[in-house]
Amino acid sequence: MLTKRIIPCLDVRNGRVVKGVNFEGLRDVDDPVTLARFYNDSGADELVFYDITASYEGRPLFADALKRVAAEVFIPLTVGGSINTLEDFDRVLKCGADKVSVNSGAIQHPELIGQAAKRYGDQCVVLSMDVRRVGGHFHVFAKGGRVDTSMDAIEWVQYGADHGAGEVVVNSIDTDGVRGGFDLPMLTAIGDAVSLPLIASGGAGTREHFVSLFQLPQVDAGLAASIFHSREVDIRALKAYLSDHGVPMRL
Repeated sequence: MLTKRIIPCLDVRNGRVVKGVNFEGLRDVDDPVTLARFYNDSGADELVFYDITASYEGRPLFADALKRVAAEVFIPLTVGGSINTLEDFDRVLKCGADKVSVNSGAIQHPELIGQAAKRYGDQCVVLSMDVRRVGGHFHVFAKGGRVDTSMDAIEWVQYGADHGAGEVVVNSIDTDGVRGGFDLPMLTAIGDAVSLPLIASGGAGTREHFVSLFQLPQVDAGLAASIFHSREVDIRALKAYLSDHGVPMRL
């Protein structure tokens, strides 16, 4: 049985890690290099680095901050933020990323998914989706959750799977930062549509939330930020707790 993964996330703005609620009200948390070193030593299975305002501000991802983070981690590192071209893929991979997350850039240029998969391999291409309920439907949002594309999340993830994405991150805007639990209905609906490895993001508040999350067979990993940044939940202790509750973990 494949083990489940625990993945902390660094949301970076202006070279600092920040966190908000429902993608709004961002507050300063810490230095990304300090946190990267901490998570590398804390039993995290992977690490995610998002330059969360790069797409909205129409600028390249902060390469300097990424290079400093990559130098501190020896676990798989996924990087996203203003990834619009194959040249952007190449740049962040050369900065130390193992996988590249595409979101707004893929919405604008859907062919980028297939082009990147062909050049770098499916395992390198992560489709990240910021999703919110609108009128009873799951809509994909762009530009850091600011713009409703009106695209159906189910159809979009199926497109990604068909064109070479190696895994998908589902960021629930409705539950982001609320700490009331992962968006299980949304994750189930999207996970049922494809066979890609699915990383769930948005809503983690307690260890029990991860137990509930991993009851969903569609989910391969749980991604969180606030509860790990604040040290409220220790990753090694969480993984031991999950293992005790029957969730296969790499301890």
